[in-house]
Parts: sequence; structure tokens; C-alpha cells
Amino acid sequence: MEHQNRHRRWFEDLESFSRRVLTTVLFTDVVDSTGQLVELGDRAWSRLLRDHHACFRSRLAAFGGREVDAAGDGFLAAFEVPTVAVAFACAFHHDVADLGLRVRTGVHTGECELDGGRLRGVTVHLGARLAGIADPGEVLVSATVRDVVAGGGLTFVDRGLYQLRGIPGRRRLFAAQWEVGRDTHGPRLAASRAAVGVSHRRPERPGVETANA
Repeated sequence: MEHQNRHRRWFEDLESFSRRVLTTVLFTDVVDSTGQLVELGDRAWSRLLRDHHACFRSRLAAFGGREVDAAGDGFLAAFEVPTVAVAFACAFHHDVADLGLRVRTGVHTGECELDGGRLRGVTVHLGARLAGIADPGEVLVSATVRDVVAGGGLTFVDRGLYQLRGIPGRRRLFAAQWEVGRDTHGPRLAASRAAVGVSHRRPERPGVETANA
């Protein structure tokens, strides 16, 4: 007697679907961290980096995000709500400016594979690519994020079409900004469910760019 699962079709593999989660990933990176390390020296840079990390984690807790990973001077965080992720990024950029730092941030929303508490998949890599090509002080988001946050109090500047390294197809990217005058101290929401899991110049007119970040 043949095993009943031998000829199971891909869309019947519910176990594999259970590992897929829809989330918003956010990557940050400190601008010119090596140059600042050389200028400040090891000890002073270590103190500044501790302040940077403390600032990130304090803001993240206030905005209901979840830290997924940290490496050097960068973070990967996950959010349930894209608008909150972008608002967090804007607030964090403002905070680190007081430390004399500038960061670049990439935000993308999509499905990820949940693997032992970590997030895997194209969505994660795409978010990392966005952070890698964002201008200093910029929150660079995908068209997916722009489309799903309509009415969320954000404004966007079209940065054109980009071919991101390793990512199929051209992607239209946007610089996101929180509307002037809106509160960036944290979302006024009831406690959110925990998020799952865990300088090149821009063209003046939308065009096609190749990003090698």
C-alpha cells in the first residue's frame, strides 16, 4: 500500500506553510563606522556604540518591534505593522543624531521563513539591500511598504527603479518621511502582539539604477 503522502501536491504541504510568516523587516547601519572608529579610537568608539545600541533597543521596545539580530553597528528588527516600522526608523534617526551619528535604514514587507526563531528568505535579503544603498540619514523602503501604509501619516519621495544585487527584477524604491509635527515618541496603541521571529547619488528623475550593495 502506497504511503498516502507520497503523491501529496505542493499546495497540500500545510506543515511547510506553517513556517511562513508575513512581517516587516528593518535593517539599520551606521554611516562611516570605520572612519569614526579610526578617528575616535577603540575605547571612545565602544562607548558610543553602546549608547547607539541602548538607544535602538529603548526605541524598539517603545514601538513594539522585536530585535531579531545584531552584528557590529547594525540591527535587524521585525514589526507587525509597516507604518510603525517606518515611524520607529524616523525616531531612531533623530535620536542618534544627538549622539553625533548618522544611520541608513532599509524597510521591506513580505513573507519570511521562520527557522528556529530567525527570519530567512528573499524578504530579509531585500531589506538588507535597501539599507546598504540608502543615503546617510535616509529611510529607504520598497514599493510594497509604500503601497500598504496608505493613510498612515507617511510621505514618500520616489527614488526610481533599481536592480538590487541578487534580487530578480527591478524594484521601485522610496525615501520615507514621517509627517512634520506628528508624534514620533511611539505609537499610541494598545500593547501590540510581538512581531514574529525575531553614497551613491540618486537620479533627479526616476530611472533605472543598478545597486551592488
